[in-house]
Amino acid sequence: MTEPVKTKRRWGYRHVVLLIVWFLYTVNYFDRMAVLTFLPYIQKDLSLTIVQTGWLASIFFFGYSIAQFIAGPLTDRVGPKKTMSIAIWVFTFVTGLTGFVRTFTQFFILRLGLAVGEGQHVSPSVRMISNWFPKYERARASGFFATSWTTAYILGPILTTQIAARFFHNAWRPIFFCWFFPGFLGIVLLWKLVFDTPKEGMEKGRVTKEEYELITTSDAAEIAQADKKYSPKVFLTDTSYWLYVTGHFFLMMMNWAVNVWLTTFLVRQHGFSLEKMAFFASMPFVCAYIANFVGGFASDSAFLRGRTRYFTCLCYFMVIPAFLLIGYAPKGQTSMLLWGLGLEGFFFNVPYAQLYAWPSLRWPKDVVGRLFGYSNGIGQFGAFLSPLIGAYLVVEHADKSYDFGRVFIFLAVLSGLTAICYALASEKPRDNIEKYELTKAPKVPAASAAAMTHA
Repeated sequence: MTEPVKTKRRWGYRHVVLLIVWFLYTVNYFDRMAVLTFLPYIQKDLSLTIVQTGWLASIFFFGYSIAQFIAGPLTDRVGPKKTMSIAIWVFTFVTGLTGFVRTFTQFFILRLGLAVGEGQHVSPSVRMISNWFPKYERARASGFFATSWTTAYILGPILTTQIAARFFHNAWRPIFFCWFFPGFLGIVLLWKLVFDTPKEGMEKGRVTKEEYELITTSDAAEIAQADKKYSPKVFLTDTSYWLYVTGHFFLMMMNWAVNVWLTTFLVRQHGFSLEKMAFFASMPFVCAYIANFVGGFASDSAFLRGRTRYFTCLCYFMVIPAFLLIGYAPKGQTSMLLWGLGLEGFFFNVPYAQLYAWPSLRWPKDVVGRLFGYSNGIGQFGAFLSPLIGAYLVVEHADKSYDFGRVFIFLAVLSGLTAICYALASEKPRDNIEKYELTKAPKVPAASAAAMTHA
């Protein structure tokens, strides 16, 4: 591997692109968090059972999973910008419609619609970062990108509950009308300021030649792979890919079981008010925000380069005691609950920067959209299953309170399985990828070449 190109310009147009991609994904998660924040109150207003609520949470991830298998190939075919545009238009429109929902069936259909829109968003975002950042900056860029959803997790419950309390008398429906406007702003920013590649940005006068060379000449292997097309077999035949996918499957099961049920857990097991619930629900993501930056810088460090899978494994083993602290904190023991939520938020999110950079470190950029789309699609099937499993593991008492103890034991087991999968996978560049190349420049005989020069 060649040494990174030295440059005096630390800030460049790639950071503008990253900020817009970050903002767009933050809006995506604000829309998603609005439903999860108000889930216990929507459940009450629509007279939903706990199993119906679980189905509404899970069906989103079924649609989201299917959308991933479309988004990955679409990103590689038409480019990340157009794919993101489709995503934002769809989920912005559906979010506005959610404020009108009256029945379980209507909500069910809208959850599928939201899934189709939001499911088109993550693969082009990952591909955009891969296109715009040199290899040695990619984990830090991915770490910053990961703060988009942690920002939404931190601010989402607080902002939505405060807006509902101060302007709409605690009504949840107007919140969904409000979130239409950030999505529209995001579409304008995307089309005005973002380009699929640094080359296109340079042609438009936004990227300097110095920055273009920094991005495109930082790694010998990527220079050799430039403008080449590869078969999906380059990752589908790789054992490390399937270990990565399996780890992602368990990771998404954990992630969305927690995100779906956390507000209900705080309200129905601990008896928190709306505003107190919002504060505690934000705690894991305050720690996650810090963890995303720590993980990005750690993964790009020379010490961990090529060994970050072991660091990832350690983090997910540390999540196990955090889940047990949360699940078995006695009612009224808020300090124990806060410690558990903080530790879970930190150690669960430290590896995210590496996990999002992983595909472009091991496999060619040309397949990153498909690769991540397929892996995230399979992972989201885990997200589809886990809220349903959680619904059946919850114990409902005679006084209508809930006990989530068995849910958190289930999550602890998943965390151990995730750690093992990532420890066994490799993030180092795959060897002998040339045999998976689809297009090769034809060899021109010397005589023919000479004839052509004199034609």
